[in-house]
Amino acid sequence: MIELSGVTKRYGPNTVVNSVSLTIPGGGVTALVGPNGAGKSSLLSMIGRLLPMDEGEIRVDGLDVSRIAGDVLAKKLSILRQENQVAVRLTVKELVEFGRFPHSRGRLTAEDGRHVEEAIDFLELAEFAGRPIDRLSGGQRQRAFIAMVLCQDTDYVLLDEPLNNLDMRHASQTMGLIRRLATELNKTIVIVLHDINFASYHADRVVAMKDGAIVADGTPREIITGPSMAEIFDLEVPVHSYADRPVAAYFAIGSRHLHGQD
Repeated sequence: MIELSGVTKRYGPNTVVNSVSLTIPGGGVTALVGPNGAGKSSLLSMIGRLLPMDEGEIRVDGLDVSRIAGDVLAKKLSILRQENQVAVRLTVKELVEFGRFPHSRGRLTAEDGRHVEEAIDFLELAEFAGRPIDRLSGGQRQRAFIAMVLCQDTDYVLLDEPLNNLDMRHASQTMGLIRRLATELNKTIVIVLHDINFASYHADRVVAMKDGAIVADGTPREIITGPSMAEIFDLEVPVHSYADRPVAAYFAIGSRHLHGQD
């Protein structure tokens, strides 16, 4: 369980996360959604201790994130940042091996090797294991970074906009693999998403943020409604149903206004 109490982050006079309290139980996919500047990535970074809090408390399985030893936290919680760059030329396998560092300290054992192979297989990267990262497509590269996080073998996985810069096919494939992490491997996934329909289709829970605060929290069917979309995004969005999941037709808004329809 991840527990947040009164979590606040400020940059000078600007409060980007404002006294957020939230409990994320173990298991499933929780999607953080909201407009740009809502505080989603900042909140995720504080949970992963990449960003210090100004106020509040965050606990993972009862352990205070701000006080727990780094090696202990790294065996409980892993995080994939929004921007992933490697300074040296690595193969897919070498990148994934970095996920074992909290366990191996750079001295890989047979057990570490097993986790590396399992992560590569799960993310369907076996044919690319020996290929340099900079020779992969965007979707393949993103899967390699997710494999590295998976290889860390933590119960909690935080993903900050992992679908950024991916085309429709690669975004769909990546989100499907993330869903499998929760369903098949019993991981607790907390993911920042911009596309509300990916959240609707793949998440168990949607937490919506705006102006640094949580404004809605519930199942996709509870949150992805016309009134909620207007409150969260300041946009009148028609919501339909597909495969028993709500679909926000935001893609039609610009076209409708372009043709003079209100």
